Formats: sequence, structure tokens, C-alpha cells
Amino acid sequence: MILASASPRRREILSALGISFEVVVPNVGELTAGEPEHAVIENARRKARAVLERVEAREPVLAADTEVVLDGRILGKAGDEGEARERLQSLSGRTHAVLSGLVVLMAAERGEPIERAGLARSEVTFRELPSRLLDAYLASGEWRDRAGAYAVQGLGSTLVERVDGDLSNVIGLPVCLLVELVPELLDPAADSRSQ
Repeated sequence: MILASASPRRREILSALGISFEVVVPNVGELTAGEPEHAVIENARRKARAVLERVEAREPVLAADTEVVLDGRILGKAGDEGEARERLQSLSGRTHAVLSGLVVLMAAERGEPIERAGLARSEVTFRELPSRLLDAYLASGEWRDRAGAYAVQGLGSTLVERVDGDLSNVIGLPVCLLVELVPELLDPAADSRSQ
């Protein structure tokens, strides 16, 4: 499998599942506005197609896009500490959605590649964030390059009161959806049949 992502979290999850893969980082423009469910799937599709075209892969290409959505709006990644503070303050004491679009593309002999796509949704409730906790989190720098300016698997877990749904989705690669789209990934007999 080829992972179309620079995310170390996605690499860690695939490795923990025992799935062999190589990383090819896509270079594509992403949708940052519009209907969030459409945006995350379309962004994943763009990443997968860019990598499939670039490497002419025979292996499946997996791409994902994860976004934090509050009041129907994609929050995106913070560009600086001030933006991170604004995002985290807007999440304080509230429930938001974490959406991930997954796309797996497999090369076909002729014509368009075969696509399997899906959407995962988890609900995350933040505790009320006292300024001392918020300041400490921002000082840690963990907010950098994170959707919604936090990482639930790290120090950001102190910001979270509850997660409803797939935790791996909040981390960045929804395992349940991945296995649903590509069940043969966890079938050891599939490896021996393909050799």
C-alpha cells in the first residue's frame, strides 16, 4: 500500500496495524471551505489521485483528510499561536465534529482507477479551558500543524472531556472505516495469495 500523506500519526497507526506501506507525499491544493463532508472526501481524493498519477502505482493508494468542524465550518490548521488560541477558545466547553474522508484508489488495467471512499465522524467535547491550561498548551507547541490546533493523543488530551466515536478518527486515520473499505488489509491469507 502507498500512504499519500506526510502525517506521522497516520504512519504510526498503519504500522501498529502491521500493514506494510510506503509514503509518497502528495502536493495538491485542498478545499478549506464549503460543505465539510464533501471537502474532506474531495481532499482525500485529490491526494490519492495525485500520488497514483505520479508513481503509476500498482499498489493501492490510501489518502485521508481530517478536519475539525464547529458550527458547520471547517476550522483548519492555525497559522500562528494567536490563531491557535482563537480556535481553542472557540472549542472551549463545546462539542465539535471531527470528520475524516478516506479514499483508496487501485489502478485498473484500463480506464479510471477503482475507488473506495468513505466518511468517518466523531464528536469531541472540550472541557472549559482555564487560561492557565490554555497558556501551557500553547507554549508546548503541540498545536502546530494540527486540525483545530490540538492533538488528542498528546498533551491535548487534557483539553478533552469526552470523545464519542472512533478515537483513531480524531487522531487522523479512522481504523474502523479503513477496514470497512479495505477488509483484505487485515486478512493474512490475502498476503500469501498475492505472492
